[in-house]
Amino acid sequence: GTIIIRAEEMSHSKIVFIFHSNGLGLDKKDLFGKSDPYLQFEKQNQDGSYTVVHRTTVIKNSLNPIWPPFTIRKAQLGGDDSQKQIKVTCFDWDSDGSHDLIGVAYTKVEELQSGQKLRWELINEKKKAKKSYRHSGVIESRIDVVTEYSFFDYIVGGCQLNFTIGIDFTGSNGDPKQPNSLHYLDPSIPVPFNQYTEALWAVGSVVQDYDTDKQFPAFGFGAKLNPSDRNASHEFALNGNPNNPYCAGINGVLDAYKNALQHVTLWGPTHAAPIINSVAKFAEQADKNPEAQNYFILLMLTDGELTDMNDTMSSIIRASHLPMSVIIVGVGNANFDAMEALDADNKLLSFQGLTAARDIVQFVPYRNFRGVSYYVVHFSLHMKNLIYHFPTCYVMFHRVLWIILIMQ
Repeated sequence: GTIIIRAEEMSHSKIVFIFHSNGLGLDKKDLFGKSDPYLQFEKQNQDGSYTVVHRTTVIKNSLNPIWPPFTIRKAQLGGDDSQKQIKVTCFDWDSDGSHDLIGVAYTKVEELQSGQKLRWELINEKKKAKKSYRHSGVIESRIDVVTEYSFFDYIVGGCQLNFTIGIDFTGSNGDPKQPNSLHYLDPSIPVPFNQYTEALWAVGSVVQDYDTDKQFPAFGFGAKLNPSDRNASHEFALNGNPNNPYCAGINGVLDAYKNALQHVTLWGPTHAAPIINSVAKFAEQADKNPEAQNYFILLMLTDGELTDMNDTMSSIIRASHLPMSVIIVGVGNANFDAMEALDADNKLLSFQGLTAARDIVQFVPYRNFRGVSYYVVHFSLHMKNLIYHFPTCYVMFHRVLWIILIMQ
């Protein structure tokens, strides 16, 4: 066989076309139905051939389909060449892959960015010989032209990243005074450490580069603040000051964590929703201010599965509409299958009929990095790559806002 690779320099254009397309009077292709149409967009190459850049979803059994809004970047269609020809083909989808041609139309980048409602007649060359033939249907498209800003554009424009830290103080971690506890700090070594402090240091050394004031609000959850308390607190300031939970840099967070271990009683259950909701409130307030550009990232370190999974899923779905993301680091050797479900990489999180607007959770089991040389360094590098993912999340958040606005 032969593999043909074509390459060309991509345009730096930030223009994005948002299509609202529908079909009218398409040809009937199915014997026992109508047609299952979809659109295929191709750009013309320098040698006259065409390259597919987008396919729409299939609309089943319709001759007058209405496709959900979809986006194509101008750079994909020819970039700065406004005369670049674009081929729009409508097919009738078949399950065996032998999709039937309905018709073809041609347009240009210049026409797409005109702001006018476009009307393309689909032509099937095999039918043109018939005298009565006019066309095989019509495609109508209303196109919104928007500018897709990069994360660098947002930073230059004043975007601020805000990190919040939440640490699991539930009893399942074990008695902090015992060596088998995940919270145990060996007093016989100059710089005591455990999995929590390792993970905190590894992540903190990365996030400090993104947070301008390096003041991190840090909370614990799942502990009793006083021995006489009947119930655990699911959100308490690590530094003991609920009115000002900010810690100076990652070293300030580590000091507050070590101090909290001496004054609280590990308890339970493990509830994540309260801290997620708390950060979501700040994100919601910031989002209401059109002059402020803020993105919030919550780092949660926990030793096991959550006991408020339903509430947590609901909180995450609500937060997916806000400028925030969540990193969950699993500490210890517990079963983290449910945590993996929250990290909806392949399918957006859904619960009780509601679906997240985007994937805002990244789950990382710390044990995957332990047992190898320089594992803390490896984990830190992994977290650095993960943090680099969040600029894309910020851009995606604004892209979701576009979709919401254009569908209104």
